[in-house]
Amino acid sequence: MFPQKLKDLLEGVGYKCLQGDDQVLVNDVVYDSRRVRPGCVFVCLIGSAVDSHQYAAQAVEAGAAAVVASRQLELAKGTLVLVEDTRKAMAYMSAALFGHPAAKLKTVGITGTKGKTTTACMIKTILEKGGIKTGVIGTLGVIIGDTTYPTNNTTPESYDVQKYLNQMVEEGCQCAVMEASSLGLKWHRTDGLVFDYGVFTNFSPDHIGENEHSCLEEYAACKGLLFQSCKLGLVNIDDPACETILKDHTCELETFGFSNPQAQLKGSNEGLIYRPGYLGAHFDVSGAMKLSVDVDIPGKFSAYNAIAAIAVCRHFPVSEQNILDGLNEVKVKGRVEPVKVPGNYTLLIDYAHNAVSMENILTTLREYQPHRLVCMFGAGGNRAKSRRYEMGEVSGRLADLTVITEDNSRFENVMDIIQDIQTGMAKTQGKSIVIPNRRDAIRYCIENAQEHDIVVLAGKGHEDYQEIKGVKRHFDEREIVADILKELGMEE
Repeated sequence: MFPQKLKDLLEGVGYKCLQGDDQVLVNDVVYDSRRVRPGCVFVCLIGSAVDSHQYAAQAVEAGAAAVVASRQLELAKGTLVLVEDTRKAMAYMSAALFGHPAAKLKTVGITGTKGKTTTACMIKTILEKGGIKTGVIGTLGVIIGDTTYPTNNTTPESYDVQKYLNQMVEEGCQCAVMEASSLGLKWHRTDGLVFDYGVFTNFSPDHIGENEHSCLEEYAACKGLLFQSCKLGLVNIDDPACETILKDHTCELETFGFSNPQAQLKGSNEGLIYRPGYLGAHFDVSGAMKLSVDVDIPGKFSAYNAIAAIAVCRHFPVSEQNILDGLNEVKVKGRVEPVKVPGNYTLLIDYAHNAVSMENILTTLREYQPHRLVCMFGAGGNRAKSRRYEMGEVSGRLADLTVITEDNSRFENVMDIIQDIQTGMAKTQGKSIVIPNRRDAIRYCIENAQEHDIVVLAGKGHEDYQEIKGVKRHFDEREIVADILKELGMEE
């Protein structure tokens, strides 16, 4: 990045220069005071725990050429610019800094309570089947080619969004798919770009509370912001909240769904596909396209994610066969992810880590009528005990056998957490066994799996670590399964 005038970075942002000169050259945009380097512009963000205006003077002493703030500050030197919202300003500044990379890509933003990650992976798989290199920004991190870069949020800070979009351009991507979370939209992380396509999957109560959304209405309104910053909205017309989400939309619209006859892309004839190692869904598509689709991800909700992906991909130069092959082969790390095992049973890894997600996955797997449904899980330490009670009760009610073990116990004693889970289990007639060590618990599940069982290792999903007593240690359940199979002489 070459030095640019601060004034040019602030194009499109209302501001007032209170001190210094807005013609000053800056070489980077920084929002973390620990990363201040000479010649940068420091943007003061107000977070849930920290107001970085308090570090502005320190940033200038460390060499920042300018500070962007939302209130008057006393600075001994440098340029001070006042804006109404520093998060919004940073989004526009970052886009300008990296040369507006989104304009060089086809961009897809996906919002909704559930299904964002899976839909994003489906779109990527289909497009790449058609030779369109696609990057993804979302819950699984930033995926460019075969490399995944970890992130702290589903939708990263705007600077990081623009940095990764720029990297996608440099590495030859033609499309970028982004999970646009409600909080990401609320905090202006996607400002500074207009998506070519915006997708709405579904809406249900979530993320209400301190540092999130004040109420359900605000949660819905924030999701609706995507349809004020995209060219074409592709929306699930079956969802009761669809009209609310689209209340102030400014984009053109196309609809998809299964039950609403007005859907422009209409799904029908949903069914389940089950053979050991493959749990999937089938459906037909009519209207804007005619297809007969198999999806290699279990549950009827997978059909909704798949039809959303089709709604997007039909606007790209890919063939019908690319769409069919992509959906039949898509894998989503940690989302009802199948792991190959010898034997006539199915082993899955899933991220279900609260009662709602556990009820969803276990109810879905029940529909496949397995010989037994076995659920192995633990619960996070230093978190609400109510979550543990609820998860224990859900698994006790829906699984034939629950294997209770550890998760990220953090600074709590794992046996105290397990006892809380058992309190919930006690409200049911469900059978359970306690194996505190998670590796031993996985081994037990493998050694005792019966024909046509479905075994789900819940809670870790895409995570590849355990956090115990303040230390994160590597723990990837795919590797653990492979090691155990090798120990048992059962590897394929």
